[in-house]
Amino acid sequence: MSATPRSSAKKSTVPAPPADRVAAVRRFSRFYTRQIGLLRKTYLDTPYSLGEMRVLHELAHPSVDHPTASDIGRALELDAGYLSRVLRNFEKRGLVKRTTSKNDARQSHVSLTVQGRKFFAPAEQRSQDDVAAMLTTLSDGEQSELVNAMHTIERLLEKNEGGAGAAREVTLREPAPGDYGWIVAEHGRVYSQEYNWDRSFEGLVAQIVADFVKNFDPQKERCWIAEMNGAPVGCVMLVKDERPDTARLRLLIVAPQARGLGLGQRLTDECIAFAKSHGYKKMTLWTHDCLKAARRCYARRGFTLTSSETKTSFGQKVVSEMWDMAL
Repeated sequence: MSATPRSSAKKSTVPAPPADRVAAVRRFSRFYTRQIGLLRKTYLDTPYSLGEMRVLHELAHPSVDHPTASDIGRALELDAGYLSRVLRNFEKRGLVKRTTSKNDARQSHVSLTVQGRKFFAPAEQRSQDDVAAMLTTLSDGEQSELVNAMHTIERLLEKNEGGAGAAREVTLREPAPGDYGWIVAEHGRVYSQEYNWDRSFEGLVAQIVADFVKNFDPQKERCWIAEMNGAPVGCVMLVKDERPDTARLRLLIVAPQARGLGLGQRLTDECIAFAKSHGYKKMTLWTHDCLKAARRCYARRGFTLTSSETKTSFGQKVVSEMWDMAL
């Protein structure tokens, strides 16, 4: 199969990575191709190679309506000559057909025949079964860890190649096992990378989370986890304040890969709606002036800055703020 590697399509100003990192990526590539059987001469016990079966997959699940050969080549980044030979072979075997476009007689739409669909269906089921069998060797937690790692690889590489990536649909849910640990770790990682805050901040977050879990009141408190592609990408907590009529918004965070989707506003809205429906009269929160996006979100939702203080915390000089809102 002839294809141009995506990484060669654009130049980078980033220094060349260390040789051990290059070696690690190559080692993982060799491991994974062997793990899922990509090195076999025939793929999924069919007479065809991986590249040929990927063409059939694209025709069974086209990324555009009524695809042409050019559409398939772009979607799979295949050499035009190679793709033409593959399609001709499939036509001879009765697996695909070409239909002249009604809008442009020079273009032909390519699709699977009834015979082609009958041939592809068991191969697709075999692929599903093979992956399921591989996953059953892992515990539920290990499966989640593996899938999350795959999402991370996909996100990072698609970002660097300028692709749109997978559809970024975000759902909100209650915390599951492991989510509270993620809240602490993500706060520590993001605030260290983006604001250079030290480990004392992560320790504070850990204490807030521990207090929430220990003293949780399901009638008056709630935590939301935002999930995208099977992995957590955001959270917020609503807890009781010292004042009985006041709810406190805590630990709002949106992971970098989920920003730009209005998720911070969505999480804040959930807190406000819950507070109103559960008898609270006021809301309060503690934040810092460096958190520009969060402050804009709070202001748009009706919170008002009521006090601020400049001090040294988390290894930095910071301006801490209190924001309040009447419900």
